[in-house]
Amino acid sequence: MDAARLAELQAWVTGAGLSGRLETELLSGFCARAVAAGVPLRRVLIAIDTLHPIHEGRAFRWFHDRPEITVVEYGRTTEGEALENWHHSAFYHVLQSEQQMMRWRLTEEVAARFTGMPEQRADGMTDYVVMLKRFAAEGIIGDMDCVYTAWLTDKPEGFSDAEIAALKQSMPFLALALKAVSLARITSTLVETYLGRDAGRRVLSGRIARGVADRIDAVLWFSDLRGFTKITDTAEPGEIIPLLNDYADAVISAIHAQDGDVLKLMGDGTLAIFPAADRAAACRRALLAAKAARQGIADLNRRRSEAGRPMTEMYLGLHVGEVFYGNVGSQERLDFTVVGPAVNEVSRIAAMCRSVDQPLLMSSAFASALADPSRVVSVGRYALRGVGQPQDLFTFDPGRG
Repeated sequence: MDAARLAELQAWVTGAGLSGRLETELLSGFCARAVAAGVPLRRVLIAIDTLHPIHEGRAFRWFHDRPEITVVEYGRTTEGEALENWHHSAFYHVLQSEQQMMRWRLTEEVAARFTGMPEQRADGMTDYVVMLKRFAAEGIIGDMDCVYTAWLTDKPEGFSDAEIAALKQSMPFLALALKAVSLARITSTLVETYLGRDAGRRVLSGRIARGVADRIDAVLWFSDLRGFTKITDTAEPGEIIPLLNDYADAVISAIHAQDGDVLKLMGDGTLAIFPAADRAAACRRALLAAKAARQGIADLNRRRSEAGRPMTEMYLGLHVGEVFYGNVGSQERLDFTVVGPAVNEVSRIAAMCRSVDQPLLMSSAFASALADPSRVVSVGRYALRGVGQPQDLFTFDPGRG
């Protein structure tokens, strides 16, 4: 065992973690240096939980004979086959035993006990060592309470005691670096999930001071669901949140596909923007998003109808104008959003959809910015609550699709 190279490994992974290297770089660099120091690694599996609305965690697989690390974002392990596989895993066994480390020589009998071990044995692995690095209670965020690692070799006699001691000594350095990267990833996920993608990136870049805002030109999208209040009064209570989630999926995915940013979800309402350095292009993206959202809702309604579940439709107002985009709030509680008269106007335009019986209404500014304004038709001039001057409103010309 080369003590100097082992010390070099520990210093390298500490520096790499502080510099923010990706998990794949950390693992590949660590394993290459461990092998150079004399540890006969052939396969390594590392998993770390995370705080994500879809994924429970991320797993990384290193193979001595492959250039790329395999990355898997795994879903919830709380039910069904995923739960069964978790309960039959070596990681779960060590976790339940409240040990920091356990080791198995991969005999046929031992391998049959755990998920994945028969395949490892068939590929020539002889020794399987699991090490866990648990976090103190104050270091846990969401489900992230541990770094799980598995170390495998095909050396006929398995790892020596000295080799296992070297891994045990070095593993905390790797775990700390991985946790640092994961926390940065969690921070990014949280701000983008709750603030929106662009707003989240701006906050992470340092735009967090109260009153810091940019004056931007943007297409504004405000949508809500038809008859939502009636649905909440008549549907089973357990149907309300799934209904909101189903329709939000259709609307938000359509907005994101056209590079829009969702800034607020207000019950059944959605406020989004499409930055408009080029107004015609931004308006076109908003209309493509509207078309995709309507198609998504039509598909959703077919599925919900077949299941006998409540259904609804989307009302949508579109406007374009200048807004302030930034932090608004108190010293303790800020919101990164858009403010200005145009924001009030787009919400009033969406509300007019009910009165004029149209699923989509556009302001005159939006209609004028379209590359082909002949596709729209006026529905009249209306006084909007809280808006000083009556507004001409438009919708699609039904004769032109």
